[in-house]
Amino acid sequence: MELRQLRYLVAIADEGNLGRAAETLFVSQPALSYALRNLEAELGVRIFDRHAGGVRPTAAGRDVIAEARRTLLQADRIVAAADRHRRGETGVLRVGFEASGAGELTTRARSEFARRNPGVRVEPKRYDWGGEVGALRDGLVDVAFVWLPTDLSGLHWEIVHTEQRLVGLPAGHPLASREAVSVMEVNDEPLMWTERAPREWVDWWAINPRPDGSEPRWGPTNDNVEEMLEQVADGAAICFVPSSMALYYNRPDLVWVPLTGAEPLRVALAWVEGADGPLVRTFARIVRELSANGQDRPRG
Repeated sequence: MELRQLRYLVAIADEGNLGRAAETLFVSQPALSYALRNLEAELGVRIFDRHAGGVRPTAAGRDVIAEARRTLLQADRIVAAADRHRRGETGVLRVGFEASGAGELTTRARSEFARRNPGVRVEPKRYDWGGEVGALRDGLVDVAFVWLPTDLSGLHWEIVHTEQRLVGLPAGHPLASREAVSVMEVNDEPLMWTERAPREWVDWWAINPRPDGSEPRWGPTNDNVEEMLEQVADGAAICFVPSSMALYYNRPDLVWVPLTGAEPLRVALAWVEGADGPLVRTFARIVRELSANGQDRPRG
């Protein structure tokens, strides 16, 4: 039995006439009659009674036709589900990011993607200190907002966001009331850092070496943002962060002051080369649309 035969049955039942059914199906009437006889023989029951004006279902035929309609509806749903996947309209998109990601762009992009693709579940995946790159390579996320600098070999990437850097200070720090602070003004302050990120990444964030060629005064280490901020609030050290963290981690025991003389953070949207399926392409297009960076963006 084939779906084609079931469609024939439903068309005959709807039209009540083999000739009209053949026209709607774009087949010849002899071919349709032959297909009906074969199906009745296969099932072992008569599905239609013939009369002068056409055909009418038998008692067995009514049950068979009802099941045929249900089967065809389910088959259409299967095709529609596959088609949505093919067009990237259903499934799961896993979006990696670190700390505050690309600021508001991260949240806006996920929200806009979900609005345009209601059949897709967007799963945000947060990582610490460069972990989003490893997650991409390990297949744990499909696309990620990556804090630079980092090794992007094997990845497609494009810069979509930049942010000024801030210095995080405990609320009672002497520099907490300043409108801005230079790198050299905090040169003697112990600086939070991590051993979990590549050294190039750590040195860039620490601005090592400093403008005068000196090395930062290394403070306590941390494994994640929360540990870093707790130690800064306790007065153990200061930290350098992107400006979005002042919004995402607003605490009464911390003060965020613009840091002058520091290169801004660049955030790239990245995915594994060749793994840009429909969902990734759609998400990337939305990120580009929403990006506030109007300058040319280098691509890898």
